[in-house]
Amino acid sequence: MLNHHHHTAIISPKAELGANVSVGPYSIIGDQVTIHDDVELVSHVVIEGPCEIGAGTKILPFASLGQSPQDLKYKGEDTRLVIGQRNVIREYVTMNRGTVGGGGLTSVGDDNLFMAQTHIAHDCIVGSRNVFANLASLAGHVSVEDDAILGAFVGVHQFCHIGSHAFIGGMSKIVKDALPYARTDGTEAKCYGANTIGLRRKGFSNEAIRRIQQAFTWLLNSKLNTTQALELIKAELAGSPEIDYLIAFIEKSERGITK
Repeated sequence: MLNHHHHTAIISPKAELGANVSVGPYSIIGDQVTIHDDVELVSHVVIEGPCEIGAGTKILPFASLGQSPQDLKYKGEDTRLVIGQRNVIREYVTMNRGTVGGGGLTSVGDDNLFMAQTHIAHDCIVGSRNVFANLASLAGHVSVEDDAILGAFVGVHQFCHIGSHAFIGGMSKIVKDALPYARTDGTEAKCYGANTIGLRRKGFSNEAIRRIQQAFTWLLNSKLNTTQALELIKAELAGSPEIDYLIAFIEKSERGITK
C-alpha cells in the first residue's frame, strides 16, 4: 500500500520511510529518522534523528521523539533513540536520545503502551509489553524489563531498575530497584509482596506463584536481612526460572532493592 502523507507534514529528504506509513497533519520528521512499515503518525508528531521507529507503531498528537537528551553534559554528539514494533505512544509523550556517557542509546522494545505525557529519558532501556500510565516518568539510565505496569505519576530515580512483572502503584517515588513479580507503592515506596493477581493474569502456575510468595515472605516479612534471605532462597527454592531470575535481579542490584 502507498504511503499517505498529509500536505502540511514536513518530511526530511534524509528520512527513510517504509511501506504504508501514514504521516498526519503538521507532523515533522527530521534527518536520520527511519520509520518502518505500517507506522501511523496521527497528527502534530515531531521525530528527530538519529531515531528508528519499529513497524506497526502508532503515535498520537504532540508526541516528541528523538530530541536531544536533557543532560547538561550533552554537547551535540550523535546518539540514538530506537523504538521497537507495535508500540502505542499517546499524546505528549517524550522520549529522548542517549548520551555518550550512558552508551549513546535509548531503547524501547515491542508492544508497549505509553499513555499521555509519559517521559522516557536519555539512556533508558525499556523492554516489551510494559504499560506506562499517564505522566509516569523515567529519569536517565533507568531500565525497565518486561511486562511491568507503572501507575500514573510514578517517578523513577536515575539508574534504578524495574523488574519484570513489577506493579508500581500510582504516584510512587522509586529510588531503589523495584523487585520483579512484586507490588511496590507509596510516595516513600515500599514493597508489599507478590503481585499475585497480575501473575495469574500472565499465566503463572499456582506452584510458581507459591514459590514467589515464599521468597517474598523471607525477603520482606522475616527477621532476615537481604543477604540472609537471599541465601535461604537459593538453598530452598533455586532451580525454577522465576526464582533464578529473582535471585539474579537482587544480586546485580547496584542501588539496593525496595523493601
